[in-house]
Amino acid sequence: MGRVTRRAFAAAALSTLALGGDVGSTAAAPSGRRRAGTEMRGVWLATVTNRDWPSRPGLTAVEQRTELIAHLDTAVRDRLNTVVFQVRPTADALWPSPYEPWSQYLTGTQGRDPGWDPLGTAVAEAHARGLHLHAWFNPYRIANHTDPARLVSTHPARRHPDWVVPYGGKLYYNPGLPEVRTFVQDAMLDAVRKYPVDAVHFDDYFYPYPVAGQTFDDDAAYDRHGGAFPNRAAWRRDNIDRLVRETAARIRAVRPATRFGISPFGVWRNAATDPLGSDTRAGVQTYDDLHADTRRWVRENWIDYICPQLYWNIGFAAADYATLLAWWAEAVQGTGTRLYLGEALYKAGDPAQPAAWQDPAELSRHLTLAKRYPQARGHVFFAAKDVVVDRIDAMARVVADHYPRPVKPPR
Repeated sequence: MGRVTRRAFAAAALSTLALGGDVGSTAAAPSGRRRAGTEMRGVWLATVTNRDWPSRPGLTAVEQRTELIAHLDTAVRDRLNTVVFQVRPTADALWPSPYEPWSQYLTGTQGRDPGWDPLGTAVAEAHARGLHLHAWFNPYRIANHTDPARLVSTHPARRHPDWVVPYGGKLYYNPGLPEVRTFVQDAMLDAVRKYPVDAVHFDDYFYPYPVAGQTFDDDAAYDRHGGAFPNRAAWRRDNIDRLVRETAARIRAVRPATRFGISPFGVWRNAATDPLGSDTRAGVQTYDDLHADTRRWVRENWIDYICPQLYWNIGFAAADYATLLAWWAEAVQGTGTRLYLGEALYKAGDPAQPAAWQDPAELSRHLTLAKRYPQARGHVFFAAKDVVVDRIDAMARVVADHYPRPVKPPR
């Protein structure tokens, strides 16, 4: 479906929404089918900086477990079926790992044993409630500061300082080093070997988001490994492509039933940059700025699902939710990659957000619009704390309008 057709279709669907009608009564639906009785209804459970869980570092094991179970129970209450649990937020671990230290977000001290196994518990308790558990990893971020001395003395980043690049006030592993790519896969796959997680999940952090006036210093790695590429950007994209392909192959080898999904920033490229891109004017393009060719991963069937973060309202000028929904539906059409949609629940009721986000029905309209696209197999909400607080009852509206009964997640 070309860009003009896609825009016209989205406009027709939106006009029906504005009139209060059923979006399903407008133009013919794109090709593709949902499997009856299955749908992704997910929630991200973020642990970095104690965003969602634990509520603060240093809680007792019993207190941490109680809070974790409460989030799982909330998911069941709202008839969700999947929890995407962040288990490696900053080159650390929320399980007993032989590769990396215990996360500081548990005890307040990196490397300190919390006295229990959060990931093992989360998998067991989620499955006992009929929930799927996706283990969410950040491959390259080491720390939200630039001082290696603040890392535990046994940290791999301290043993291998040549692996580390400071950038934008943070520390990152260098994606251009083959030994780094092998190490981060080893560290993440340890969890897959130990636990029957339903999926491995990456978010949107590959090469870091650009910071004005700063340079990601990978000169030495590029000199050593980039000679076969026309430019540094192509080499960087190949580094991330290799991470994705290799991780997918290793997951299949270790635990074939476990899926692999990625949740990128919602814009691959703007149409002004590439005629294959979306009719958007986003300031970040994953292909160019994060060196993540997300469209290729879908078209080449390297991943089982894609969950673009469509964190904008319907009608937002620079990146319209409706426009991006149509673009992503076309991107997955004819592939084996499933499309789930990342939803910005955290914006609902935030006074700093545009007026659309003060309307409790905005998110529900997203789900209504998505029903026009059989390629869209469900939604994931950011994030767990916002499901609990639900400032203006936007999540309650989603549940009332779209989740009348439990359903199983797609397999």
